[in-house]
Amino acid sequence: MFKHILVPTDGSELSQATARRAVLFAQESGARITAFFAKPEYPIAYFGEGALIDPTTPEKFAEMAEQQANEYLGAVRAMCAETGVTCDIVTATSDVPYQAIIEAAEKSGCDLIFMASHGRRGISGFLLGSETNKVLTHSKVPVLVYR
Repeated sequence: MFKHILVPTDGSELSQATARRAVLFAQESGARITAFFAKPEYPIAYFGEGALIDPTTPEKFAEMAEQQANEYLGAVRAMCAETGVTCDIVTATSDVPYQAIIEAAEKSGCDLIFMASHGRRGISGFLLGSETNKVLTHSKVPVLVYR
């Protein structure tokens, strides 16, 4: 049924457990995986009269984000290699992860987004919403939420 699955990860334990289940799902259904990580944009912090105070340069920040992406996506790639599932790696720089996830699924031609059910709960969850909920709300690609 599903032949190309986008698996977004943020490196958390829940996200890695979800990736493991997505890999097994892909293996069982003969699908391939595109692992995705949304790298954060360089944070610009202004204090006082517009003075920029940040000890990290944009280049160093980008380098650290790339290393983080390689670590998280490398873990998914290794899971795929162990089970014989084909795996592509995609990253994007975005401070709006849900949009980046949807765009990655569409650009990669995925027919399913397989992601963890995590996010804020209670009042803060109602006000802010989780990335998973936002993907569910806005995606035209089917979404499987793993709990």
